[in-house]
Amino acid sequence: METPHGATGPHRVVVIGSGFGGLFATKALRRAPVQVTLIDRNSYHLFQPLLYQVATGILSQGEIAPPIREILRAQRNVQVLLGEVTSIDLGARTVTSQVLGTTTVTPYDSLIVAAGSGQSYFGNDRFAEFAPGMKSVEDALRLRSLIFAAYEMAELEPDDRARAPWLSFVVVGGGPTGVEMAGQLAELSRHSLKNNFRRFDPADAKVVLVEATGGVLTGYGPRLSGRARRDLERLGVEVRVDAPVVGVDADGVDVMGPDGVRGRITAKTKIWAAGVSVSPLGDLLARASGAERNRAGQLAVLPDCTLPGHPEVFVVGDMMRLGEVSGLAQVAIQSGEFAAAKIRARLAGKPGPAAYRYRDKGMLATIARFRAIAAIGPLRLSGFSAWVLWLAVHLFYLVGFKNRVTVVLHWAVTFLTNGRSERTSTAPGAARPPSWKDPDTAAGETRFRA
Repeated sequence: METPHGATGPHRVVVIGSGFGGLFATKALRRAPVQVTLIDRNSYHLFQPLLYQVATGILSQGEIAPPIREILRAQRNVQVLLGEVTSIDLGARTVTSQVLGTTTVTPYDSLIVAAGSGQSYFGNDRFAEFAPGMKSVEDALRLRSLIFAAYEMAELEPDDRARAPWLSFVVVGGGPTGVEMAGQLAELSRHSLKNNFRRFDPADAKVVLVEATGGVLTGYGPRLSGRARRDLERLGVEVRVDAPVVGVDADGVDVMGPDGVRGRITAKTKIWAAGVSVSPLGDLLARASGAERNRAGQLAVLPDCTLPGHPEVFVVGDMMRLGEVSGLAQVAIQSGEFAAAKIRARLAGKPGPAAYRYRDKGMLATIARFRAIAAIGPLRLSGFSAWVLWLAVHLFYLVGFKNRVTVVLHWAVTFLTNGRSERTSTAPGAARPPSWKDPDTAAGETRFRA
């Protein structure tokens, strides 16, 4: 079934993606004489910087993924469409999306592509089976099941040697996501799960953070990077740098050491927090427009974030290649708002801003409770003051008053009492690698910037 969509009337703006770039672009057009159609395959706006807190039982998925229709309910010039974009016709100026067998063709006068990015395994996609990434709600819920089920499996294992792999966790990637996840795993084992088990002490769990380069959080400068590593090690996290991952399987991770010797880390639970890949829409737009792409798949855009030869098409956020800064929430927010400002100016017969310029508002990363680092201009903070700043900034950018209130309550439970409000795992046997067969089945089916 094909459903044509759109008609003559106000200037038609189609926004692809309801992440930071798409949402802030849409909201910036609320008073413009336009009709906005926001298309996304998900019905919610995902606050990705807090996904690791869903995975470790601090927050529920609803608190960081409010419904996009609820967010935009008062903006009357917006229609939200559920669907995955399958094609963009730059000549006819239409976007085709599909969901549950229904195809929708949406015409546009201006197009903002903010489809974001996913997990990259640097050409080793087979690793995904055993080391899930953390880019979606589904990823976070799967990781929550894997993490808490690992402790349950450890309780069932009477042999100490056989139990050890269940109590070993490897996090791949020394960026903000990897550091935050490793810190929370350490706090979970040493504080939140205390006295929960009888056959073992959860504090004996081993958390290893593996990074291919020479340090963790290196973008924050050597002083803060060193502070972050020391904080992790004080928590009990084993930090291995200059150790690129060369193999992942059901029972562990293989790394190449700085001396060129291959080493093995035995662990049942592996978490991939390294690398991003641009949405497949980037390839589609590159073929249609001839725009160049870099190794990460980002599209080379003009200074005003438009595709070469197509001034009506804006590419923002993770998908664009413009300058040295990318992959950050603030880049998505600012470039989305820039695209909206450019459209408003054109409709008013004005040139508008000539070029997008990123305004660096600083970098924040939390290591664990009461420990964080912050780089804001020349200012460098660490410890409790940076942690309080991190809390305030994330609350500010979290969408929705109700979400902010519930997040504060859950944070209070976790940070003041060491409790975890969201420890439910809904997938029985989730600790087993996907490659394992169920004998009972007949057929054997199987870093936020401020």
